[in-house]
Amino acid sequence: MNSLQEEIEACQICAEKFRATHTAHEPRPVVWFNSGARLLIAGQAPGARVHASGRPFTDPSGDRLREWLGIDETIFYDRTRVSIVPMAFCFPGYNERKADLPPPRICGKTWHDRVMQTLGEVPLTVMVGGHAQKFHMGAQGSVTNTVQRWRDYAPRVFPLPHPSWRNTAWLKKNPWFEAELLPVLRARVQEVLND
Repeated sequence: MNSLQEEIEACQICAEKFRATHTAHEPRPVVWFNSGARLLIAGQAPGARVHASGRPFTDPSGDRLREWLGIDETIFYDRTRVSIVPMAFCFPGYNERKADLPPPRICGKTWHDRVMQTLGEVPLTVMVGGHAQKFHMGAQGSVTNTVQRWRDYAPRVFPLPHPSWRNTAWLKKNPWFEAELLPVLRARVQEVLND
């Protein structure tokens, strides 16, 4: 597995594409997985802060996600317990309006199958955001529709909206998420991590 992690960390497939973005940055794959982990967080792509830190979810989105999961940073960053696999390992950059660019598809096509094979059977997967749900689950329609159907996927998979603070209005419009889904998710996280 170390060789796969090293291969991903050295990846330069998108170098030219990233240099052409508004951010004109170099690739910096953020690799955070380990076989035997009990919880898989399947996300979209690192943001600018994660690109700078080299550690996944080191931003307000990460604070919110950890709150949703009911775990602290010590557990969250324990690779023997939690693997974090985005569909793209690098920050894709911003466009001219400083909006996040979508995760490059080539990253998922290049690495996804090998990473998932390395991880093996993971008891719980949390799908974070619409891009990840479409990529990993083949989800159709809106994030709201996918997340509303969470009972269809539980207890092995929980689709979540992106924990970005931009989604605060979504959370207010959908109080069932915090009232119904999160307590079940937190209980399941404890179950798999303490098994």
